[in-house]
Amino acid sequence: MNTKIANQIENFDFSNISEARKDVLQPLIDFIQEKHSKKIKIRLNFICTHNSRRSHLSQVWAQTAAFYYNFKHVYCYSGGTEATAMFPMVAETLENSGFDILKITDGDNPVYAIKFDHNEPPIVGFSKRFDNAFNPETRFVAIMTCSQADQGCPFIAGAQERVAVTYEDPKAFDGTDQQAEKYNERSLQIAEEMFYVFSKIK
Repeated sequence: MNTKIANQIENFDFSNISEARKDVLQPLIDFIQEKHSKKIKIRLNFICTHNSRRSHLSQVWAQTAAFYYNFKHVYCYSGGTEATAMFPMVAETLENSGFDILKITDGDNPVYAIKFDHNEPPIVGFSKRFDNAFNPETRFVAIMTCSQADQGCPFIAGAQERVAVTYEDPKAFDGTDQQAEKYNERSLQIAEEMFYVFSKIK
């Protein structure tokens, strides 16, 4: 685990998560626990409207949490109801948190390699629809990270289960003096909650 990421993890305090929020996270815990108990691969597909911000942060931190807690058969994905691009501030925020970020391609929808550990395979980050061939076709849980996608996409083909774990969009602060602060705040909220989820798996 990259040192800066490990240092941040040590500062997580799950008591900061309200009981109401823990209730929101419980269906995701239940899905992972059931799969883990049966020794079945765990596929998590984080879905937001544009697959540009919250879904990427959720995918990256969930995969990092699975590695930290030594769950070897967890595969995290992300997608949108439409494809746009991973917003550059997301890559910058993750890099500031200690991830190694390599921009593999340029263009309208760049591809990033995101590493939480020097010896582990990178997470591949780019914007795509949730049903893109890069993502699983079946036997996954669809985790709706924004209310717009949850309301606007009532059916996710192939999803075994669907849970809503929505987050406020840091996009509201784009172009302001608070942009970096608010992206970091949202990233760390997602991180702490994903680590809480995996800490509950027995």
